[in-house]
Amino acid sequence: MFRFIRRFPWLLAAAVILLVGFFTYTYWFTALGNYLVLSEHPVRADAIVVLAGDFTGNRVVTAGKLVREGYAPIALVSGPSGAYGMYECDLAIPFAVSKGFPVTYFARLPNDSKSTASESQAIVPELRKKHISTIDLVTSNFHTRRAGRIFRAAAPGIEVHMVSAPDPYFTPDGWWKNREGRKTFLLEWAKTVASWLGM
Repeated sequence: MFRFIRRFPWLLAAAVILLVGFFTYTYWFTALGNYLVLSEHPVRADAIVVLAGDFTGNRVVTAGKLVREGYAPIALVSGPSGAYGMYECDLAIPFAVSKGFPVTYFARLPNDSKSTASESQAIVPELRKKHISTIDLVTSNFHTRRAGRIFRAAAPGIEVHMVSAPDPYFTPDGWWKNREGRKTFLLEWAKTVASWLGM
């Protein structure tokens, strides 16, 4: 046995790593999930900005609640084109209205962005036109860290506060328990690494 271990020490090391991983995987999975989330408390802002890409409606509903609670006078709803020939904001705002929020809480920000980076390039000039200097930026929990980094880089001089909307499948301490949560985790980490590499 000892002769075998001396001959193949990497097998022992691999076995130890597998055992440690088996007994501690929830810690590591939770840590990796938590890294994606950078949620801050909302502040009094000139506007709420709602990022596109959420087809559950949680982002626009979260924004509606913030306006109702007096954090900002308006929620600017980003909306790329492509959903059955419509802008996403033109679907999101009526959804929020159907949940009891006045249509006056919201304003459209139609654009043709295909990524968070291009969305920031479309939205930031609009914020500057409106002389907005402080925003609460609403997006899904798993998207907050990456989106915050992108928008802060794209909008020097604009104070950005990240506010997370719940996701029905992703939670930092349980994303691995369902298929959609695992897909969300892997895709967001792939996008995070790609953004680190400037892709």
